[in-house]
Amino acid sequence: MTVAGERWHLARTVCFLIPAISVYTIVLGTLSLLSTIVDRRGDAAHWCARTWARLILKTTGVRVAVSGLEALDRQRTYVFAANHQSIYDIPIVFASIPFQLRIVAKESLGRIPFMGWHLRWAGHLLVDRSHPGAGVVKKMAKLVDEHHSLIVFPEGTRSLDGTMGRFKGGSFVLALESGVPIVPLSISGSRHVMTKGRVTVRPGHVRLTVHAPLETTTVARAAVRDFAERVRDIVRREVDEPAAHA
Repeated sequence: MTVAGERWHLARTVCFLIPAISVYTIVLGTLSLLSTIVDRRGDAAHWCARTWARLILKTTGVRVAVSGLEALDRQRTYVFAANHQSIYDIPIVFASIPFQLRIVAKESLGRIPFMGWHLRWAGHLLVDRSHPGAGVVKKMAKLVDEHHSLIVFPEGTRSLDGTMGRFKGGSFVLALESGVPIVPLSISGSRHVMTKGRVTVRPGHVRLTVHAPLETTTVARAAVRDFAERVRDIVRREVDEPAAHA
């Protein structure tokens, strides 16, 4: 990309996208918080989250091509496990997956005004990675009991260049213990929209592949590491990794 083109995208991000997304976050975050007064399950708050996600993608110019949804049963609860290329992965998943979703996110996100408040009040699970504690599994189990599906990013952090990191086994413990199927998700192209460590946001095309659910009822707790690698291998098949072509 030319220097002039880079400057244009930076100016567009700072002067238009950041203010617009801030407005979406404040307005829908407020509605989300108010909705929890009468809806403690957070279902109405999830509608706010999906609307927020769709507005962000439309305003930014991000188009998402989704495939594989036909493999899912709308009456079941799942744990969706996705690779993590960009901060845009969260709105991409919320806008594209037609389930009541809750996320497992790091505790620091809960300190962000409006978005963080929404995460806390709408029933999402914020985890202090340095002291996760046994209570995390119980809280996640409660969400599953309420028929809320979970979205996890097993790498634990965003990739700098699109290369997938190791999938941590801890992300799959709840699914194995509760017998909830894992659905691998492959997100490809979001790193070109917004790269970790950079402010600039660009329009782009993203591909979201929903793979067939993997049953967990026959997977032993001792095999969680191998299971995590199996999920990673499935996700990686549909991800455009620079290192994979080197």
